[in-house]
Amino acid sequence: MQITGEQKIAAPREQVYDAMLDPEVLKGALPGCEKLEEVGENEYIATMTIGVAMIKGKYDGKVKITDQNRPESFTMHIEGKGPQGQLGGEGKLTFEDDGEGGTIVKYAGDANVRGTLARIGSRVIQPAAKMIVGKFFESLETTVTR
Repeated sequence: MQITGEQKIAAPREQVYDAMLDPEVLKGALPGCEKLEEVGENEYIATMTIGVAMIKGKYDGKVKITDQNRPESFTMHIEGKGPQGQLGGEGKLTFEDDGEGGTIVKYAGDANVRGTLARIGSRVIQPAAKMIVGKFFESLETTVTR
């Protein structure tokens, strides 16, 4: 499943880039995130409770940041599993000045979903993923523009 999009954030590019690598900021911005703990350089473990359609569960996962090109881009690798299935994916995030003092964050990635989550189908998962990403960026912007 492909996930792509972009989000404008009313904060300078360096500030947005740094915020997206700050575990405390990420924990607060990720919907349902109960724990986000650094276990190595740019490597984290997380526990999240997420609901998709009628399926809700607690997921344990790993996040790793690679290919950093500050403040222009990085790649995020994720994997997680819970009682409702497993997911894995990789996404590239790019950060561009918007010409007005803000930042445009573009994201593109692939997610692989298995288990009960996969059986409910992409017509439910795709909108749920977009909603989660939207909530993440909304919360991130609130944090970086305080």
